[in-house]
Amino acid sequence: MERVRVRFAPSPTGPLHIGGARSALFNWLLARKYNGTMVVRIEDTDLERSSPESEKNILDSLRWLGIDWDEGVEKGGPYGPYRQTERVEIYREYAQRLLAEGKAYYCYCTEEELEAERQALLARGEMPRYTGRCLRLTVAEKRRLEAEGRRPALRFRVPPGRVVTVEDLVRGPVRFETDGIGDFVIVKSDGIPTYNFAVVIDDALMKITHVIRGEEHLSNTPRQLLLYEALGFTPPRFAHVSLILGQDRTKMSKRHGATSVEQYRRMGYLPEALINFLALLGWAPEGEKEIFSREELIQEFSLDRVAKNPAVFDLEKLNWLNGYYIRQAPLAKIRELAVPYLREAGYITGQENPAWLDLVVQSVREYLTCLAEITQHVGIYFAPQVPPADEEAANVLRGEQVPQVLTAFSRLVEERDITTVEEAKAVLKDLTRMTRLGGKQVYLPLRVALTGRTRGPELYYILPILGREKLKQRVEAAFAWLGVEKPAP
Repeated sequence: MERVRVRFAPSPTGPLHIGGARSALFNWLLARKYNGTMVVRIEDTDLERSSPESEKNILDSLRWLGIDWDEGVEKGGPYGPYRQTERVEIYREYAQRLLAEGKAYYCYCTEEELEAERQALLARGEMPRYTGRCLRLTVAEKRRLEAEGRRPALRFRVPPGRVVTVEDLVRGPVRFETDGIGDFVIVKSDGIPTYNFAVVIDDALMKITHVIRGEEHLSNTPRQLLLYEALGFTPPRFAHVSLILGQDRTKMSKRHGATSVEQYRRMGYLPEALINFLALLGWAPEGEKEIFSREELIQEFSLDRVAKNPAVFDLEKLNWLNGYYIRQAPLAKIRELAVPYLREAGYITGQENPAWLDLVVQSVREYLTCLAEITQHVGIYFAPQVPPADEEAANVLRGEQVPQVLTAFSRLVEERDITTVEEAKAVLKDLTRMTRLGGKQVYLPLRVALTGRTRGPELYYILPILGREKLKQRVEAAFAWLGVEKPAP
């Protein structure tokens, strides 16, 4: 295979969308698999909507995902600049060439005239397109229109009666008739190139070999192939990946939930999980395996296993994957990532003992699908009071053996230092021995007394997390709730 050069070329008009992240990932995987070059280019010719903040968000999101690049913005390279607004003179040169060769012409039509033409074609049951009304303007007519203050756009002259075939690496050959395209604008009246024109020049001059992008760009491809031909450039190979749909099989949008990488990052999804999930959106590996490291994805990725059918964004699957990666990650990493959520909830100040925080995180991480959920599970450790949460818990606490259990536990708390899981396990074992009761008769009421609930983290985590003073307070509160006076030590 030729030396692969791919590019990810986002428009900085908002945060990095999940669909854009998948396109970036597929390009990156192909480049890394074949020891190629990944280029990141910024398409910022939408002057009204583009912003430095959006560009920064996109680049930061790529870095967070672990999608690095070899050439482009912030990196430099031999084919810069890598922002389209810094390449306007390059586009102007090629526009003038097409104009001089009779392959493009000035169009003076107003928006109102274009809309009227569009409506007339629709009324006749024809495909809306530009019919070339400015193609044969005389010099005198052009001067008159310019005298009216009209600033012309530049249109590409589409050859009539041809079929343009896109040899798509995902979809196979896709054919378009040029008679249904119409002459299209390549430079707007303000001198800014349109997407289809700029992207062709950029990809050609940057020697891009493969263009992997969303299928919404497929309809642009015949226009781009015509421009490649007119400019004498060799086109890259195209691969248009399927749309990402919501669970209701409509195009993914805000009503389906989070749509940007930044949102998932804020909710506490891990980049490893999101990368694994995005790779499986439209790409099918061999076999039934679903957990992949980056190295495995690079080794196994191929465009011939990218599906034509739309991919459904299955949040449950993402949550399952993220939960897996949370459980597999080093505890210190998860603790560090969890701290901002705990601090925002007011549970910690950030000055706590890391070993104690590790216990807090370890006690609940098996329940987490994203790190933001941690505050829902650890509130039992920080609540001032934990009365029985429901009737089931209340009935457990009313058991006739409960005063005996709580009394024995109080003595153990006074006598023993319970700061580790091992010490807590020893205390719990001694508690069953002292009371001569079965585990359920001991541990369930103790759990309710200490947390208010019948389910939750293991008791051997709860004891060292609460510590001696809080354990004593909660046992006393349980006696008070029962209306029983706590026996003297």
